[in-house]
Amino acid sequence: MAKINAGVEILLRYGVAMTIALLALIFPIFYIIFKPLTVFPVYFLLKAFYDVSLSGLESLIVNGVGISIIDACVAGSAYVLLFLLNALTRDIGFRKRIALFVCDSLLLLVLNIVRLIALISLFVNGSVAFDFTHKLFWYGLSTVFVVVIWFFSVWLFRVHSVPFISDIKFLLQQKAKKS
Repeated sequence: MAKINAGVEILLRYGVAMTIALLALIFPIFYIIFKPLTVFPVYFLLKAFYDVSLSGLESLIVNGVGISIIDACVAGSAYVLLFLLNALTRDIGFRKRIALFVCDSLLLLVLNIVRLIALISLFVNGSVAFDFTHKLFWYGLSTVFVVVIWFFSVWLFRVHSVPFISDIKFLLQQKAKKS
């Protein structure tokens, strides 16, 4: 297989990253993919402990309490961010890049399912900790989840590049060589 020019590879990666990011704004593909992958496991796991019914992918009724599953619950933007981190990291082969994104997505999915089950349990049981816990997840831990998942995956897959910064360093080195 022919090796492509490093500059072309950078343009290709950034082009794909920008295209997917823009498409995700127009056509919410990450939400379409991950909403059922989030809602159904939450439903089945809650069913082991509560009386639960599901109304489409939009709401659950848990012990008579209605709970809406909005797009923010699915964390589609977190999957977009993980995709962008992946796409903007140099020196990763195509197969490794796919494996890295699949690993990242599965970890985020599992953490999100656990988060939703915990929050729903707090809400249904009338816990005074629900509002605080919900806001803690919403404003703080959601970002921490993505960062920790990314660092863990980078360690696991032995990635030594930093998104965007490694490309800048490379381009500056290439410019210095030509001078």
